[in-house]
Amino acid sequence: MSEHGKNSKAFNSKPLYLFLGLASLWSIWVLQFSDPIELIRDYLHYLFLGITGAIFANSTGAGGGVIFIPVFNSLNFTSEQSISTSFAIQCFGMTAGALTWWFHFNRDNLSPVRKALIKQLSVTSPFAVAGIWTAQLLSFQPPSSLEFSFSIFSIVLGVAILYSCLTLKQTNLRTSLNRSELIQLSCISFIGGIITAWLSVGVGEIIVIYMLLKRCEPSLAIALGVIVTAITVWSVSPIHLSKHGDAYFNVLLFAGPGAVIGGVLAKKLALYLPVKGLKVFFAGWIILSGIAILVI
Repeated sequence: MSEHGKNSKAFNSKPLYLFLGLASLWSIWVLQFSDPIELIRDYLHYLFLGITGAIFANSTGAGGGVIFIPVFNSLNFTSEQSISTSFAIQCFGMTAGALTWWFHFNRDNLSPVRKALIKQLSVTSPFAVAGIWTAQLLSFQPPSSLEFSFSIFSIVLGVAILYSCLTLKQTNLRTSLNRSELIQLSCISFIGGIITAWLSVGVGEIIVIYMLLKRCEPSLAIALGVIVTAITVWSVSPIHLSKHGDAYFNVLLFAGPGAVIGGVLAKKLALYLPVKGLKVFFAGWIILSGIAILVI
């Protein structure tokens, strides 16, 4: 066999080894429970919730909480359980999506875009983390209940996504922002971090919308929103993933791996499916779910 063939075979086997390693860790985690068979039977369907939420989050830049919070609300989770479980799941899904997008832009032919992404990450991530920790340390409270605040945010977000899809022309797109725009993006990231502390969504959404309104390349905007969200949720993971946190670990056990699967698939959907159609569909779903929570 040629040297090229050996290298190709070794490269292709890496995802398999990674999968086997993660599957082994997951199996060990499941076996810690008293009745693993009953656990799988009762909670397996949350695997598909994780897949759905991560596909939406990582193909649009919006956090998976937009999907998770309405579901947890319908299951009568407390506000603390809903937020912590959503954060925990996003630690899985947004990380998988962030790595997938990063490797996509790590190609030689996308070097200029990667440089723009790194520059934008350097001015958004610190402010997003500062925002979420400001809300945590100073105990900033949302202006209303989780259900009402989330509903209003969802409706506004859905309308903004629809507006960006239906009115902005996909021509003369750019990847870089000027100094003034970077400062604005930093401020937006800080505010988004505070909103994320309240709702488990916010920072990725408003970053993507701002970038689209500035006529930036959609794939760059989505990648930036996904990676910043991943960094932001991981920054508070000691709170939500600790044994003293409010995360519902039975749900996380299945939704987390599902989110990893969805995070990997999302980039392919965002690049190969009609972006406008995908975003219009999810925007409509967000608006309807926000209205449903207000009405019910």
